Amino acid sequence: MSYTDRLRRFALNDAKLEAELAVQPTTLESREVALVRLAALIAVGGAEPSYGTEVDDAVSAGVTTAEIVDILATVTPIVGLPLAVAAASKVALALGLDPLDMDGMDPA
Repeated sequence: MSYTDRLRRFALNDAKLEAELAVQPTTLESREVALVRLAALIAVGGAEPSYGTEVDDAVSAGVTTAEIVDILATVTPIVGLPLAVAAASKVALALGLDPLDMDGMDPA
């Protein structure tokens, strides 16, 4: 299916779209998919367990922890500081860090 057909089906809210898995990316690499999903999770204020899954998927796809933190910085102008701040502790926990006691963390 061409990208224009997929876009049309999204725009029309085609009832068969999800069942046919046409919502799955076809041209993005797994690393790109992981980055986009993590950014979207931050944007919607996702639940803590979702961060564990998405961060694990991102790391498995080759995304570094520094790049994961960069996602927070990148989406902040769009989603706002409150959502980014709320996501930061969830990201830290998903990375196995204690957001309230990160050794070596520069508070400035």
